[in-house]
Amino acid sequence: MSTTTLTIAAKAPAVAYSSVIAANLVNASSSDESINFEFIDEKDIEGDSVKLTNDGKILVGQLAILNGLADKFPLVFQDKEGSQKWLKIALEKLTVKNFKELAVDLEKLDAHLNFRSYITGYALSLGDVAVWGVLRANALMGSILKSGVYVNVTRWYNFIAGANESFEKSVEMVTKSVNELRKSAKAASSNGKKETHKANFEINLPDAEIGKVVTRFPPEPSGYLHIGHAKAAILNEYFAHAYKGKLIVRFDDTNPSKEKEEFQDSIIEDLELLGIKADLITYSSDYFDKMYELAVQMIKEGKAYCDDTPLEKMREERMVGDASARRARTVEENLKIFTEEMKNGTEEGLKNCVRAKIDYQNPNKALRDPVIYRCNLTPHHRTKDAWKMYPTYDFCVPVVDALEGVTHCLRTIEYRDRNPQYDWMLNALHLRKVHIWDFGRVNFVRTLLSKRKLQWFVDKKYVGNWDDPRFPTVRGVRRRGMTVEGLRNFVISQGPSKNIINLDWSSIWSLNKKIIDPIAPRFTAISAKDVVKVTLVDGPEEPKTEEKPKHKKNPDVGVKPVIYYKHVLLEQEDAKTLAEGEEITFMDWGNVIINSITKEGDIVKSVEAKLHLEGDFRKTSKKLTWLADTDDKVLVDLTDFDHLITKDKLEEGDNFENFLTPETEFHSDAYADLNLRKLKEGDILQFERKGYYRVDKPFGTSQTPQLFTIPDGKTKK
Repeated sequence: MSTTTLTIAAKAPAVAYSSVIAANLVNASSSDESINFEFIDEKDIEGDSVKLTNDGKILVGQLAILNGLADKFPLVFQDKEGSQKWLKIALEKLTVKNFKELAVDLEKLDAHLNFRSYITGYALSLGDVAVWGVLRANALMGSILKSGVYVNVTRWYNFIAGANESFEKSVEMVTKSVNELRKSAKAASSNGKKETHKANFEINLPDAEIGKVVTRFPPEPSGYLHIGHAKAAILNEYFAHAYKGKLIVRFDDTNPSKEKEEFQDSIIEDLELLGIKADLITYSSDYFDKMYELAVQMIKEGKAYCDDTPLEKMREERMVGDASARRARTVEENLKIFTEEMKNGTEEGLKNCVRAKIDYQNPNKALRDPVIYRCNLTPHHRTKDAWKMYPTYDFCVPVVDALEGVTHCLRTIEYRDRNPQYDWMLNALHLRKVHIWDFGRVNFVRTLLSKRKLQWFVDKKYVGNWDDPRFPTVRGVRRRGMTVEGLRNFVISQGPSKNIINLDWSSIWSLNKKIIDPIAPRFTAISAKDVVKVTLVDGPEEPKTEEKPKHKKNPDVGVKPVIYYKHVLLEQEDAKTLAEGEEITFMDWGNVIINSITKEGDIVKSVEAKLHLEGDFRKTSKKLTWLADTDDKVLVDLTDFDHLITKDKLEEGDNFENFLTPETEFHSDAYADLNLRKLKEGDILQFERKGYYRVDKPFGTSQTPQLFTIPDGKTKK
């Protein structure tokens, strides 16, 4: 299933009703597409009122969005070609707020609709969607439609809305979302904070009772926690606490070949970092004895059998719906193989697995006799050599959920086909009912979340480790500069929707910017490449230090020393723009007049200038960053990163190794002001005119201080 996000600017002069209606028509159709809605408290998005994002592809504006959806869903939107004339009329002429101008085109529309039920043809078309939505958004139309002056327009308008619920549903959705944003903004203004719109969490968990809800987060300790896991953990914690219930963090440690204590410990640390406190920490391995007993019970009741069919043949049989030759084994034979051969890891036991006897021909392949036990001689990191066989996820999870008292199993929608299997296991084992709630997983463009693939990058030395800033792990994004608050706000903003979300990373980094911008101290850094020395002929003969605010808009951030001196540094790119005799502004100092410029070829080597502090900075076109050329300055390494893969979304069958980005790490030297000497690892700051950075290796370590760029959510061109 593909997921698209429609982002609507709630403060736009005219609401993009046409696009919202089109999205709701897609969602109401039998299509596999699912469109997620996002309302933002802004006047525009990239210069327009609405934006559509799908697998990294972006359409901006109603014309592009309506045509894009019509191309993708021709059965939903009739007569795209015949509608183009009316799209142009709707989006260019029916949007005007001047009645005299509007009346001319309403008369034409009224004449066209004489004896017509639809704009074009005999069914709802793209033209109907465009025209109706634009008229609904035009404030003049309310009274015009009631007046009955344009009788055919009024008739058509009411007919279209009454014939398809997506029209009025869209209006209600927009009204509700805009009102919620206004309430949030009003509440935030009363406490001095601007709050982002949060997703709807009113999902009505079935049979949920206050004080009795138990949720669980069951990570496998086979890798570090990534951003998808973070969403699952935060949502499970949210609903446990919302119902005053209990959250269980359970390590699903049933595959000793992949699991390590290192991963287990890191997951616990990362959950603590995210502020997620479990009421109980358990391990699936705590229930190995009980699961063994239940598997024996299933075999005795004829609900499971041992199978030594070679793996490839078993896969082929499951694919085509053929029964295994071993399906007819007797209970006695199955018990002997399971309790003697498999349990002891003998040569015969290693050939076998245990399969649930469900329905080998079921259209849902998850029900075609799935494997529930298999042998593995690798010592377990907790139980050591006590077991030679282990339950699979499909058997373990429903069993342990029931045994631990879980009431609601919240998991990503990728398991939806396995939900009937989950219920079958509980019924077959006579265990208590557990409700399942699917929520959409979060995917990011050009990003891999598979732990197996991420391990490949670690093993091949493409990255340093699981905390590499190019990794989508919690540790990776934290090292890049993501705040805990920003990460939590992102998950809460997505909510428990069933929509699978494919996002550009800009969406999460823009939320993070709102957290760091009000509190990040401002410092200065000048690119060291071909740095230009400037002599201010009337500047201070000796370095002079003054205390200045670290953040002009937030005095609570504190003050910093700033050095003023006759010898300063400018960046080469800034110096190239200068002309002799020109007056410019040195930021946070004053105006300067350029006396002379010395060049070698195209490279500026030095500049002589004089201060003109009485000059008006409002009259200069260039405001430049400068740095006193003293021994206190610090040479730093500014590091930026690109995605590890080049393709926005890998398709089934794609080998990710064919889409590796050739170069993903970029270094540039810069001279930073003396304040960098006091910063610690993890500190976040903003270099004026450069952006936000996180200190990865502070001053005083054996290496050059290294700072990582923090994306600000703006799409790079």
